[in-house]
Amino acid sequence: METLKVIKIGGNIIDDNQALAIFLNQFTQLEGPKLLVHGGGKLATEFAKKMNMPVQMNKGRRITDSDTLDIITMVYAGKINKTIVAKLQANNCNAIGFTGADGNSIVSTKRPIQPIDYGFVGDVKQVNTNALDLLLKNGITPVFCAITHDEAGQLLNTNADTIASELAIGFAKHFKTELYYCFEKNGVLKDLTDDNSVVEHINIKTYKRLISEGIITDGMLPKLNNCFHAITNNVNKVCIGKPSMLFSTNTVYTTIQK
Repeated sequence: METLKVIKIGGNIIDDNQALAIFLNQFTQLEGPKLLVHGGGKLATEFAKKMNMPVQMNKGRRITDSDTLDIITMVYAGKINKTIVAKLQANNCNAIGFTGADGNSIVSTKRPIQPIDYGFVGDVKQVNTNALDLLLKNGITPVFCAITHDEAGQLLNTNADTIASELAIGFAKHFKTELYYCFEKNGVLKDLTDDNSVVEHINIKTYKRLISEGIITDGMLPKLNNCFHAITNNVNKVCIGKPSMLFSTNTVYTTIQK
């Protein structure tokens, strides 16, 4: 079975033009089918501030009212997504930009308003891979932003880590899927002040121990929940670390497998 790499990049890469250019050049050189998922970086917040719109966050998650959704759609699906696609084309990587509404690829439901009303935020309920599978088999790379839809005409802001995890799960029927979360750290760290204290291998038993010891907390918890959700749903492996883990055999990073 052919291997599909699902790669998610975060704001630290998107916000740095040089880092993004280097990553996309290297991404182009990855052999075999691949799919890219990107977050929004700081750009949506910057646009909101320019328009004198309040930015509301709760525990690192954006509360998305209708005006905020307009900005997110313009920035995520427009500015960022199309910039990445254009740069990939410049590197001879034929790419097409996607929201979940395109090709009916990712369907979500609006998150319940209790205990917190996050507004127009979606929780993924279904991934449809038919259209995407055709593209991949013809050498075209899908590039997803963090927006899905509810099949009733409503776009929904959706966590990019979750989108990457659900896409990897959805494709596990057709490919041996590998999921890569690229961010600014070397991986899951035993000590947040020491970039070299990487936990190189994590399974469910190790995960529970790291939580009980207080090593995995805050923002890393939902990321690792997505990782284990993927692993328990037939994704072959999940890796967390700097983008160099994709391109160099000398890079230390975290691997999660059953």
